[in-house]
Amino acid sequence: MRFQLLGPLALADGPDTVVLQPSKPANLLAALLLNANSTVSAEYLQRAVWGEEQPATARAALQTCVLRLRRLFAKHGVTGTAIEAVPGGYRITAAPPTLDLLGFRDQVRRAAGLDRDPEAELHALRDALALWQGALLANVRSEVLHRDEVPRLAEERLRAVERVCDLLLGLGRCGEALVDLWTATRVYPGHERFHEQLIEALYRTGRQSQALAEYRRVKGFLLEELGVDPSPSLRRLELSILRGEDLGSAGPEASRVIRGETVPLPAAAPAVAPTASMAVPVTTPAAAVPAGGGSAIAPAGGAALAPAAASGVGPVPAVPHFTGRTAETAALAARLTAPAAAGPEDHRPLTVLVSGAPGIGKSALAQHVARLVRDAFPAGQLLVRMTRADGEPRTADEVAADVALALRESGEGRVLLILDDVVDADQVRPLLPPVSADGPEPAVVVTSRMGLGGLIATHGGWVQRLTAFTDAESYALLLATLGAERVEAEPRAARRLAALCGHFPAALRILTARLLTRPGLRLADAVDWLGDDPLARLTLTDSPDHSVTGLFDRALDRLDPRLSEAFAHLAQGPPELLADRGTEDEGPVPEAVREQLADAGLLEDGPPGPYRIHDLLRAHVRRTARIRDRRTEKV
Repeated sequence: MRFQLLGPLALADGPDTVVLQPSKPANLLAALLLNANSTVSAEYLQRAVWGEEQPATARAALQTCVLRLRRLFAKHGVTGTAIEAVPGGYRITAAPPTLDLLGFRDQVRRAAGLDRDPEAELHALRDALALWQGALLANVRSEVLHRDEVPRLAEERLRAVERVCDLLLGLGRCGEALVDLWTATRVYPGHERFHEQLIEALYRTGRQSQALAEYRRVKGFLLEELGVDPSPSLRRLELSILRGEDLGSAGPEASRVIRGETVPLPAAAPAVAPTASMAVPVTTPAAAVPAGGGSAIAPAGGAALAPAAASGVGPVPAVPHFTGRTAETAALAARLTAPAAAGPEDHRPLTVLVSGAPGIGKSALAQHVARLVRDAFPAGQLLVRMTRADGEPRTADEVAADVALALRESGEGRVLLILDDVVDADQVRPLLPPVSADGPEPAVVVTSRMGLGGLIATHGGWVQRLTAFTDAESYALLLATLGAERVEAEPRAARRLAALCGHFPAALRILTARLLTRPGLRLADAVDWLGDDPLARLTLTDSPDHSVTGLFDRALDRLDPRLSEAFAHLAQGPPELLADRGTEDEGPVPEAVREQLADAGLLEDGPPGPYRIHDLLRAHVRRTARIRDRRTEKV
């Protein structure tokens, strides 16, 4: 007997399948199977079965649902699988042979281990995808599960489909890839990676006009529906097609998709076309950069500055709808365009550090200013991503080699490097050599959540620390993205929405993306909807990784566990814990620890004034703690 979750909830025994009727026990079974082999708290199960508004008898009724499921198992001869009452809630045991979700994940893991054999990896992924049997949980009427679980599972499937298409392209089976990609692009019209793969497949099969027509179609969709330009990688692909360029060998080293982005795999053969390896994340809250176009910036002579192949180095993209930061923009532009300071020939390059909390808009500011001052850098500008798509930092040696290759291909004169999302000073120091008399004169903009005081102390430089938007800046962002007609019709509601987002750039970008997909939604109604649960609703449903909670989780995951524990203590405690009490009475969290958290962008201000935690970040920590406590509570 086998449970099926990847489609309608069902019990299967060989060729015979029993699809369960919508019911409260079906909701319960789905919630347990989605968390198979783990304890699921009674409170969470009650919400999954009845929703947020539960009857007073929900606890007793939950036990009745469990009994009904046990009778259902006995009726259909389910053996070896039981619903156990355990401290804290209930648990159901399952394994890959008895639950299709576990079977799918097991096959995907097995495929990942076959990356040196693309045919075998493709076969394993095809087997995994074959387990999906239609609309996910179509017969389960649980708003909680469809809100919290279905998007996550759908994302797992999309990642597998993306990888299958990458493998087919890498194996030269473009015609076969087209079959999957025509369907994927129509079902997920806003998923740009599928469009990129489709356009590449059309071009590789000699259908240049169709490839360009598809590009124009997706560009029109993005502009009309979302008000944004295609991603930089899509625009570079269009440029390559217009020029009739050879995209290069599409060998089996095709990029592996992680969280909807792409990272290059090590390759012994020539690298895959830059359309995959140079992909810039779209609307990533970590950088608060909206989906937007970008093109190579032309150095002297009009030739595009070529990024290093298959690396994290590429041209600086445009930032559509950039608003606010007027003073910061002017100051940063003035620093980058000021005449070089007099000094010895081996003086180090100008360094500017843009720091601040995750999602505060560091990358957006750096990229916007770079575009404004491009005439001051005739040798070109390069965006250097210092972390991989999974959040892991790239090594200094790896980045230095990629940058050196790109600089060798640049023109004469000044060049601007944006080192984006630096994790620590050791990543940057090898990239700040003395200025060479026979090479391009570099200026370096570093974006980092960290204060990097040690780097400034040893190498000099200027620091621009960003904080949340002002009321006026938040309102200007809403005007720029949603349009004056919609915002000025309800100015009070617009300001209330900005306040609910805490004037946090990443939150505002996610909110506006959601509102753009619902042009008929009144802003006043959006206030009520967002105010009910801001953290849960500040997420893009078709891209769950793009969420405020995901952004904060990734930032906290970078912390040393002891610092993370200290931060959780501060966020859940009274404001007095953040006060500066001096050396005689430092309280439960010493000032040295608070300073480390401030340096990591998680606390604002600090001595001689008080420390503060952004309201959204504090709410996230408290919400996470409540969820954890619920999952461990006793029945």
